[in-house]
Amino acid sequence: MSVDHATVRKIASLARIAVSDAEVEAMVPELNAILGFVEQLGEVDTSAIQPMTAVIPNTLRLREDVVTDGNIRDAVLANAPAAEHGFFGVPKVIE
Repeated sequence: MSVDHATVRKIASLARIAVSDAEVEAMVPELNAILGFVEQLGEVDTSAIQPMTAVIPNTLRLREDVVTDGNIRDAVLANAPAAEHGFFGVPKVIE
């Protein structure tokens, strides 16, 4: 695929980027070089490569599932501007 001046202007328009004629002239060979590199990557045979999600093996560090600091509702609600029946009171937003 080859990029021309009209394509660069269309991409800039879609991206809402103002570009001058000199910038369009400079972007054409840059975008063509990028697309050429992507085409080279497409030619690489990866049929024997297993897909992976990360370069290094990762395992999640798990912690024990224990309840801590429970039953402190009054302490939590002490900072609330309005508390009603043990819950945070919020203003009504729907009329």
